[in-house]
Amino acid sequence: MARTDTIDTTIDTRKMAPVATPTVDEAAVTDLRKRPEPSSEVIEQPVTEQPVTEQPVIEQSVTDATPTAPPGEDVDADQVGTEQTEQTEPSDLDGFGTDEVPTETVDPTSVAPTSRVVAPGALAALADPTVSDEGGSGFADTAAHDTVIAHDTADHRTAADTVVADTGGAPVDDHPDRRPAGIRRRRRRRIGMIVAAVVVLLLVVGVGLVGAKKAGLLDSRKDYTNAQGTGDVLVHIPDDTTIKQMGQILVDDDVVGSVHAFVDAAGDASLSSGYYKMRTEIPASTAVEMISDPDATHRVGRIVVPPGTPVDTKRDTSGRVTPGIFEMIANQTGVDINGQRIGVTVEQLDDAAAQASVADLGIPSWARDAVTGLDGDHRRIEGLIAPGTWESIDPGQSATEILRSLITQSAAMYEKWGLLSNNSSGLSPYQTLVAASLLQGEVNPADYPKVARVILNRLDKGQKLEFDSTANYTAQVVDLNVHDEDLRAGTPWNTYVIRGLPPTPIGAVEEQALEAMEQPADGNWLYFVTVDAKGTTLFTADFDQHRRNISTACRNRFITCR
Repeated sequence: MARTDTIDTTIDTRKMAPVATPTVDEAAVTDLRKRPEPSSEVIEQPVTEQPVTEQPVIEQSVTDATPTAPPGEDVDADQVGTEQTEQTEPSDLDGFGTDEVPTETVDPTSVAPTSRVVAPGALAALADPTVSDEGGSGFADTAAHDTVIAHDTADHRTAADTVVADTGGAPVDDHPDRRPAGIRRRRRRRIGMIVAAVVVLLLVVGVGLVGAKKAGLLDSRKDYTNAQGTGDVLVHIPDDTTIKQMGQILVDDDVVGSVHAFVDAAGDASLSSGYYKMRTEIPASTAVEMISDPDATHRVGRIVVPPGTPVDTKRDTSGRVTPGIFEMIANQTGVDINGQRIGVTVEQLDDAAAQASVADLGIPSWARDAVTGLDGDHRRIEGLIAPGTWESIDPGQSATEILRSLITQSAAMYEKWGLLSNNSSGLSPYQTLVAASLLQGEVNPADYPKVARVILNRLDKGQKLEFDSTANYTAQVVDLNVHDEDLRAGTPWNTYVIRGLPPTPIGAVEEQALEAMEQPADGNWLYFVTVDAKGTTLFTADFDQHRRNISTACRNRFITCR
C-alpha cells in the first residue's frame, strides 16, 4: 500500500548550488508500475519530523511524493527518485484547483510528530526536486518553511501548495476569498447589499410620505382673510364630489388658501354640486357660506322645470308671468365675470331650436321625423326637455350645446320610464309623449289614467279631442276660461279645430303622466270635466250627462258659464 505525503517546500533558486542529475533505476521504475492500485482505505502513518536547516528562501513550490513501503519492506532511495521523475508528468490531480480548499499555515518548528491522512491514489506531482551530489533524495531547506495543507473534501482531492515569499517566514495569504476573484465577489456582494439597503430605505420613506399625505399631515393650512376677495371666478363642482375634493377644486381656482382650511370650515354643512360664481382669495368660511346659501344666490346654470312647462314664457289673466324653459336657461347661464358677460340668450336658444340639425340637437331617433317636419319652428323641440332640477348647465357652452345636453339626458329619462319598453297605449313612442303632455294641463295626477283612456277612445272614434290646454298653448294669455277666439284659432295645436293629436307635446312631460299614458285605465269614457277647486273630475260616455256635469262646475263657480 503506497502513501502519499504532500509537503510544500520553498527553495531560493538564486542562491542554490548546481544540482546533480539523479540516477534512475529502471528496474525500480518497472517494479513501481507493477504495484497494485491503492485501495480506498485511508492509512495513517507516523510522520518523522525533519531537522530544520537554515537555507535561503526560494519562491518555488515543490511537491514531495514519498511512497510508503508495504509492511516489512524498505523504501529504496532510487525508487524515490524514480517516482519523483515519473510524477513530473501531469497527474490526474492537476485539474483540481485550490479555490475550494481551505488552507491552514503551520509553523514547522511547532509541529509535533503526528499522523497524516492522505487520500488514496493521490500521488502529487514532483517539481524540480533538489538532489544531493551523492545522488540521495534529500531535500534542502524544507522543514523551516514548509506549509502543511489539510484537505478533507469528499472526493479526497489534494490541496494546492501555499507559496511562501521571502517575508521573514510569514506565509503569503492565498485564501480563495482574498484572491482577486474573491475580492471582486466580495465587492459585488457589498455593492448589492448597499443597493438593497438604499431601495428598502427609499420604500420606507415613500410609504411614510404617502401615509402622511393621506393622513393630512403634510397639508397646508393656509387661509385668506379678506372676505371681499380680489376677483370673480366661475367654479364647477361635479356630481358626487367629496368635501375634500371640493376643497381641492377651490384651491385650484384660487378661491381658498388650502384644502385643510376648507374642510375645517365646511364641518357638517350641506354643499351641492354645480356651477358657482365665487370670489378669489376669500376665507374658507366665506366660501362655505356662498356655496351653502339656501337662496342659491351664487349658483349659476341651475334651473327647476315644473311639469307641463313649455319652452316659451306665458302670462295669465292676472298678469303673472311664468318663465318658459328658454328664459330659465338664459337667466341662469347669463352671468358677469369680472365685467364680461357669459351665457346664452332666449333669442340664441330660439334660433338653435329652429335651425340646428336634429343630429346637433341630439334628437332621439324615435322623434326625428316629427321634429324634422317642423324645421324652422323653435317649438319643434317642445316636450323633449324633461321636467325636474337641472343642476349643472354649463354657462360656457353655446345654445346648441346646451339644448343637446338637455335633450339627450331627457330622452334617456323617458326611455327609462318605459316609453320604448313598457308602452301598451298602441301609439308610437313620440305620439305617446304628445298624448301624455295633454294630461298634465287637464286634471290632477290621480285621474291621469282615466284621461289617457278618454284620449285613446276619442282617437279610435275619430272624434276631436277638444282639450282647452291645446287652445291655451298658442294663446297670448293663458286663461282657464278659454275665449272664443282662442277656441277658434287655426293653429296645428288647437284640438278644437284639428282631429287627432297636436304635432308636438305642449309642455315638459313628467314621469307619472307618461306612465299613465303607457298604461291607461280601462273604460268607455269620452267626456270629463273638473267641477271644483279640489280637482274633482267627472267622467262619462254620454254627452247629455257631460252637459249636466258642466252645469255642476258652473254652479260651483269653478268655471264661467254663459
